[in-house]
Amino acid sequence: MSIPEFLLEMSIVVIAVVSLLTNLSVLLCFTQSADLRSHVSGVFTLNLSFSNILLTIINMPATFLGVAKGAQPFGDPFCQGVSFAETFLTTNAMLSMAALSMDRWIAVVFPLSYSSKMRHRDAFIIVAYSWMHALTFALTQLLMDWGGYSHTYASCTVQLDGETGLGVGVGGKRLAAYATFTALFHCGSFALCLLVLCFAYLKVLRVARSHCKRIDVITMQALLLFVDMHPSVKERCLAEQKKRGRRATKKIGIFIGSFILCFSPYVITRLVELLPCVHVPRYWGISVKCLSYAKTSSDPFVYCLLRQEYRKVLVSIISRFLKKDHYSLSVHSTSSTLDTTDDNGIVRIT
Repeated sequence: MSIPEFLLEMSIVVIAVVSLLTNLSVLLCFTQSADLRSHVSGVFTLNLSFSNILLTIINMPATFLGVAKGAQPFGDPFCQGVSFAETFLTTNAMLSMAALSMDRWIAVVFPLSYSSKMRHRDAFIIVAYSWMHALTFALTQLLMDWGGYSHTYASCTVQLDGETGLGVGVGGKRLAAYATFTALFHCGSFALCLLVLCFAYLKVLRVARSHCKRIDVITMQALLLFVDMHPSVKERCLAEQKKRGRRATKKIGIFIGSFILCFSPYVITRLVELLPCVHVPRYWGISVKCLSYAKTSSDPFVYCLLRQEYRKVLVSIISRFLKKDHYSLSVHSTSSTLDTTDDNGIVRIT
């Protein structure tokens, strides 16, 4: 085994473990908090977490075996099923991110009418559309037999005629159909979701900056009234205003930047390889595949676990668990002491 292959295998293992733990933590928070379940955005978050968990359980082990064995790890029917799952789950996850961005846009831009514009019923309709959208591409791929093992990506994915890819022997019409499907698939998933993310979050950033400017004006007027205020207090107030603006920009940058960083190398590679003169190196193909998997492990932090309400629920769960564990240890220690005392008493009596 070469060092690059070992590093790629370890990357898949680390990504899978982190993804599984963090996404299960999100589900655990929902089961323990009625407040989180009451939020409409929770429907999109649950849909995203379930997609990430299934992708971690089904696709990442298959890719790991593909890298380790250097060949197709399963039979053709199973590999086609894994490829179907990848297309459906990846598209569904992307659309869930787009739905979350639209939810935040409505909440920030239309705060007074949010409860009427975004209800649980509307959220379930959006999730149902997301499933139908993803199933359309996944079923088309399955019916056209465009799913199989790709040596370039060491995984069961969208592939034309197995290992032959776009090579010689593929009919012109079939090649054109496959290229059209690949382009439409990535335009209908990655490009569409990126467009929605940019539109929604840039609108949110614009409103946030507008609110910050209004707060700045009010704060400056208030500071002018307090003539005797110490200059250091005024400086702290102004510094806090700047921090608010930077935090808003940083959050928006994380939302959009993580999406582009994780998915764009893989999508661009899949589109470029449609050109007959392009050959994608195997290590590059596996690397961009691992990078797309990394989004499943970053999503819980980006959308959930770094937020205050989720942290509170996690802290309460951990504290209750530690208290129960401490209580069980105390009970066990007490019972052991009593048993020892009784034994000593019996020894003395005998």
